[in-house]
Amino acid sequence: MTTTALRTAAARASDLTKVYGAGDTRVTALDHVSVEFYRGEFTAIMGPSGSGKSTLMHCMAGLDAVSSGSATIGDVELNGLKDKALTKLRRDQIGFVFQAFNLLPTLTALENITLPMDIAGRKADRAWLDRVIATVGLADRLSHRPSQLSGGQQQRVACARALASRPEIIFADEPTGNLDSRSGAEILSFLRSSVRELGQTIVMVTHDPVAASYADRVVFLADGRIVDELQSPTADGVLDRMRRFDAKGRTS
Repeated sequence: MTTTALRTAAARASDLTKVYGAGDTRVTALDHVSVEFYRGEFTAIMGPSGSGKSTLMHCMAGLDAVSSGSATIGDVELNGLKDKALTKLRRDQIGFVFQAFNLLPTLTALENITLPMDIAGRKADRAWLDRVIATVGLADRLSHRPSQLSGGQQQRVACARALASRPEIIFADEPTGNLDSRSGAEILSFLRSSVRELGQTIVMVTHDPVAASYADRVVFLADGRIVDELQSPTADGVLDRMRRFDAKGRTS
Protein backbone atom coordinates (compact mmCIF):
# COMPACT_ATOMS: atom_id res chain seq x y z
CA MET A 1 0.00 0.00 0.00
CA THR A 2 1.25 3.45 -0.86
CA THR A 3 1.94 6.03 1.84
CA THR A 4 -0.78 8.56 2.56
CA ALA A 5 1.29 11.46 1.21
CA LEU A 6 1.65 9.79 -2.17
CA ARG A 7 -1.89 8.45 -2.55
CA THR A 8 -3.62 9.45 -5.77
CA ALA A 9 -7.03 8.33 -6.96
CA ALA A 10 -7.33 5.85 -9.82
CA ALA A 11 -11.11 6.28 -9.67
CA ARG A 12 -13.45 8.63 -7.87
CA ALA A 13 -17.18 8.97 -7.20
CA SER A 14 -18.40 12.46 -6.36
CA ASP A 15 -21.92 12.87 -4.94
CA LEU A 16 -22.92 9.91 -7.10
CA THR A 17 -26.62 9.02 -7.16
CA LYS A 18 -28.25 6.20 -9.09
CA VAL A 19 -32.04 5.94 -9.32
CA TYR A 20 -34.02 3.19 -11.04
CA GLY A 21 -37.65 3.63 -12.08
CA ALA A 22 -40.00 6.53 -11.32
CA GLY A 23 -43.03 7.28 -9.19
CA ASP A 24 -44.16 4.31 -7.13
CA THR A 25 -41.43 2.11 -8.59
CA ARG A 26 -38.59 4.58 -7.93
CA VAL A 27 -35.63 2.99 -6.13
CA THR A 28 -32.53 4.93 -5.03
CA ALA A 29 -29.73 2.39 -5.36
CA LEU A 30 -26.94 4.91 -4.58
CA ASP A 31 -27.57 8.00 -2.47
CA HIS A 32 -24.97 10.79 -2.90
CA VAL A 33 -21.92 8.53 -2.63
CA SER A 34 -18.45 10.11 -2.59
CA VAL A 35 -15.41 7.82 -2.42
CA GLU A 36 -11.91 7.51 -3.88
CA PHE A 37 -10.10 4.32 -4.90
CA TYR A 38 -6.36 4.85 -4.66
CA ARG A 39 -3.65 3.73 -7.08
CA GLY A 40 -1.72 0.66 -6.03
CA GLU A 41 -4.29 -0.32 -3.40
CA PHE A 42 -6.78 -3.14 -2.97
CA THR A 43 -10.21 -1.96 -1.81
CA ALA A 44 -13.11 -4.24 -0.89
CA ILE A 45 -16.74 -3.04 -1.03
CA MET A 46 -19.10 -4.75 1.41
CA GLY A 47 -22.65 -4.38 2.62
CA PRO A 48 -25.95 -6.22 3.01
CA SER A 49 -27.77 -7.58 -0.04
CA GLY A 50 -29.34 -4.65 -1.88
CA SER A 51 -26.98 -2.09 -0.32
CA GLY A 52 -25.69 -0.86 -3.70
CA LYS A 53 -22.32 -2.66 -3.88
CA SER A 54 -22.57 -3.93 -7.45
CA THR A 55 -24.38 -0.79 -8.60
CA LEU A 56 -21.48 1.34 -7.37
CA MET A 57 -19.00 -0.86 -9.19
CA HIS A 58 -21.04 -0.82 -12.41
CA CYS A 59 -21.35 2.99 -12.33
CA MET A 60 -17.63 3.41 -11.62
CA ALA A 61 -16.75 1.04 -14.48
CA GLY A 62 -19.00 2.80 -16.99
CA LEU A 63 -21.31 -0.21 -17.27
CA ASP A 64 -24.24 1.80 -15.91
CA ALA A 65 -24.98 5.53 -16.30
CA VAL A 66 -25.23 7.65 -13.14
CA SER A 67 -28.39 9.66 -12.40
CA SER A 68 -26.49 12.60 -10.88
CA GLY A 69 -23.04 13.35 -9.55
CA SER A 70 -20.00 11.94 -11.33
CA ALA A 71 -17.77 8.91 -11.77
CA THR A 72 -14.15 9.45 -12.85
CA ILE A 73 -11.47 7.03 -14.03
CA GLY A 74 -8.03 8.65 -13.86
CA ASP A 75 -8.68 12.17 -15.14
CA VAL A 76 -11.63 11.20 -17.32
CA GLU A 77 -15.19 11.86 -16.17
CA LEU A 78 -17.49 9.17 -17.53
CA ASN A 79 -20.64 11.31 -17.62
CA GLY A 80 -21.38 12.47 -21.12
CA LEU A 81 -18.83 10.25 -22.88
CA LYS A 82 -20.17 9.02 -26.18
CA ASP A 83 -20.53 5.25 -26.61
CA LYS A 84 -17.39 4.89 -28.71
CA ALA A 85 -15.23 6.84 -26.23
CA LEU A 86 -16.71 4.92 -23.30
CA THR A 87 -16.05 1.58 -25.00
CA LYS A 88 -12.43 2.62 -25.67
CA LEU A 89 -11.94 3.73 -22.06
CA ARG A 90 -13.33 0.44 -20.72
CA ARG A 91 -11.11 -1.52 -23.10
CA ASP A 92 -7.90 0.43 -22.44
CA GLN A 93 -8.13 1.54 -18.81
CA ILE A 94 -10.41 -0.90 -16.98
CA GLY A 95 -10.04 -4.60 -16.27
CA PHE A 96 -12.93 -6.82 -15.20
CA VAL A 97 -13.10 -10.05 -13.21
CA PHE A 98 -16.56 -11.52 -12.62
CA GLN A 99 -17.97 -14.48 -10.72
CA ALA A 100 -18.42 -16.28 -14.06
CA PHE A 101 -15.07 -16.83 -15.76
CA ASN A 102 -16.32 -15.75 -19.23
CA LEU A 103 -13.63 -17.64 -21.15
CA LEU A 104 -14.06 -18.73 -24.76
CA PRO A 105 -13.99 -22.55 -24.80
CA THR A 106 -12.30 -22.85 -28.21
CA LEU A 107 -9.31 -20.70 -27.25
CA THR A 108 -6.26 -21.67 -25.21
CA ALA A 109 -5.51 -20.00 -21.88
CA LEU A 110 -2.96 -17.70 -23.55
CA GLU A 111 -5.39 -16.80 -26.35
CA ASN A 112 -8.07 -15.97 -23.77
CA ILE A 113 -5.62 -13.78 -21.87
CA THR A 114 -4.62 -11.76 -24.95
CA LEU A 115 -8.08 -11.72 -26.59
CA PRO A 116 -9.06 -8.12 -25.61
CA MET A 117 -5.78 -6.79 -27.00
CA ASP A 118 -6.13 -8.91 -30.13
CA ILE A 119 -9.63 -7.49 -30.74
CA ALA A 120 -8.29 -3.96 -30.22
CA GLY A 121 -5.43 -4.62 -32.64
CA ARG A 122 -2.84 -3.98 -29.94
CA LYS A 123 0.33 -5.99 -29.49
CA ALA A 124 0.90 -7.36 -26.01
CA ASP A 125 3.88 -6.08 -24.03
CA ARG A 126 5.68 -9.43 -23.80
CA ALA A 127 7.74 -8.57 -20.73
CA TRP A 128 4.62 -7.44 -18.84
CA LEU A 129 2.63 -10.45 -20.04
CA ASP A 130 5.38 -12.78 -18.79
CA ARG A 131 5.28 -11.06 -15.38
CA VAL A 132 1.50 -11.42 -15.19
CA ILE A 133 1.63 -15.09 -16.20
CA ALA A 134 4.38 -15.76 -13.64
CA THR A 135 2.45 -13.95 -10.89
CA VAL A 136 -0.74 -15.90 -11.64
CA GLY A 137 1.17 -19.18 -11.87
CA LEU A 138 -0.05 -20.28 -15.32
CA ALA A 139 3.19 -20.78 -17.24
CA ASP A 140 2.57 -24.53 -17.65
CA ARG A 141 -1.11 -24.14 -18.57
CA LEU A 142 -0.99 -21.64 -21.44
CA SER A 143 -1.78 -24.18 -24.18
CA HIS A 144 -4.72 -25.67 -22.28
CA ARG A 145 -8.34 -24.90 -23.15
CA PRO A 146 -10.81 -23.94 -20.39
CA SER A 147 -12.30 -27.47 -20.27
CA GLN A 148 -8.84 -28.78 -19.34
CA LEU A 149 -8.51 -26.36 -16.40
CA SER A 150 -9.97 -26.39 -12.89
CA GLY A 151 -12.33 -23.64 -11.79
CA GLY A 152 -9.54 -21.93 -9.89
CA GLN A 153 -7.24 -22.09 -12.91
CA GLN A 154 -9.97 -20.67 -15.17
CA GLN A 155 -10.46 -17.75 -12.79
CA ARG A 156 -6.69 -17.17 -12.78
CA VAL A 157 -6.85 -16.96 -16.59
CA ALA A 158 -9.64 -14.40 -16.21
CA CYS A 159 -7.52 -12.42 -13.74
CA ALA A 160 -4.51 -12.53 -16.06
CA ARG A 161 -6.74 -11.33 -18.93
CA ALA A 162 -7.82 -8.35 -16.80
CA LEU A 163 -4.19 -7.51 -15.96
CA ALA A 164 -2.64 -8.08 -19.38
CA SER A 165 -3.41 -4.65 -20.83
CA ARG A 166 -2.09 -2.83 -17.69
CA PRO A 167 -5.39 -1.11 -16.92
CA GLU A 168 -5.76 1.91 -14.66
CA ILE A 169 -8.00 -0.14 -12.38
CA ILE A 170 -9.51 -3.63 -12.10
CA PHE A 171 -13.07 -4.17 -10.86
CA ALA A 172 -13.76 -7.64 -9.45
CA ASP A 173 -17.37 -8.65 -8.68
CA GLU A 174 -17.47 -11.64 -6.27
CA PRO A 175 -14.46 -13.20 -8.07
CA THR A 176 -14.38 -16.22 -5.73
CA GLY A 177 -18.15 -16.81 -5.68
CA ASN A 178 -17.99 -19.91 -7.90
CA LEU A 179 -14.90 -21.42 -6.28
CA ASP A 180 -14.20 -23.75 -3.38
CA SER A 181 -12.39 -22.22 -0.40
CA ARG A 182 -8.93 -23.40 -1.47
CA SER A 183 -9.26 -22.10 -5.05
CA GLY A 184 -10.80 -18.89 -3.70
CA ALA A 185 -7.81 -18.35 -1.42
CA GLU A 186 -5.47 -18.82 -4.41
CA ILE A 187 -7.32 -16.15 -6.40
CA LEU A 188 -7.34 -13.72 -3.47
CA SER A 189 -3.62 -14.29 -2.90
CA PHE A 190 -3.02 -13.59 -6.57
CA LEU A 191 -5.04 -10.36 -6.46
CA ARG A 192 -3.07 -9.35 -3.36
CA SER A 193 0.21 -10.14 -5.17
CA SER A 194 -0.82 -8.16 -8.25
CA VAL A 195 -1.22 -5.08 -6.04
CA ARG A 196 2.01 -5.65 -4.11
CA GLU A 197 4.26 -6.83 -6.95
CA LEU A 198 2.71 -5.30 -10.08
CA GLY A 199 1.34 -2.05 -8.60
CA GLN A 200 -2.20 -2.84 -9.76
CA THR A 201 -5.29 -1.08 -8.39
CA ILE A 202 -8.19 -3.38 -7.50
CA VAL A 203 -11.74 -2.74 -6.31
CA MET A 204 -13.57 -5.92 -5.28
CA VAL A 205 -17.22 -6.39 -4.36
CA THR A 206 -17.63 -9.23 -1.88
CA HIS A 207 -19.93 -10.51 0.86
CA ASP A 208 -17.18 -12.64 2.42
CA PRO A 209 -15.24 -11.21 5.42
CA VAL A 210 -12.33 -13.56 4.71
CA ALA A 211 -12.08 -12.28 1.12
CA ALA A 212 -12.28 -8.68 2.38
CA SER A 213 -9.38 -9.32 4.77
CA TYR A 214 -7.02 -9.55 1.76
CA ALA A 215 -7.72 -5.88 0.95
CA ASP A 216 -5.93 -2.76 2.21
CA ARG A 217 -9.25 -1.11 3.01
CA VAL A 218 -12.92 -2.05 3.25
CA VAL A 219 -15.70 0.40 2.37
CA PHE A 220 -19.11 -0.49 3.82
CA LEU A 221 -22.40 0.38 2.11
CA ALA A 222 -25.92 0.27 3.53
CA ASP A 223 -29.05 1.57 1.81
CA GLY A 224 -26.97 3.09 -0.98
CA ARG A 225 -24.78 5.16 1.35
CA ILE A 226 -21.24 4.70 2.63
CA VAL A 227 -21.60 4.11 6.36
CA ASP A 228 -18.12 3.03 7.45
CA GLU A 229 -14.57 2.27 6.38
CA LEU A 230 -11.92 -0.06 7.78
CA GLN A 231 -8.16 0.10 7.13
CA SER A 232 -5.93 -3.02 7.26
CA PRO A 233 -8.93 -5.28 7.85
CA THR A 234 -9.04 -8.68 9.48
CA ALA A 235 -11.83 -11.18 8.85
CA ASP A 236 -13.00 -10.88 12.47
CA GLY A 237 -12.93 -7.08 12.30
CA VAL A 238 -14.99 -7.06 9.11
CA LEU A 239 -17.49 -9.55 10.53
CA ASP A 240 -17.86 -7.42 13.67
CA ARG A 241 -18.63 -4.30 11.58
CA MET A 242 -21.17 -6.19 9.48
CA ARG A 243 -22.92 -7.51 12.60
CA ARG A 244 -23.13 -3.98 13.97
CA PHE A 245 -24.87 -2.78 10.82
CA ASP A 246 -27.37 -5.64 11.05
CA ALA A 247 -28.01 -4.90 14.73
CA LYS A 248 -28.65 -1.22 14.01
CA GLY A 249 -30.94 -1.95 11.09
CA ARG A 250 -30.11 -1.11 7.51
CA THR A 251 -31.96 2.19 7.38
CA SER A 252 -30.55 3.73 10.57
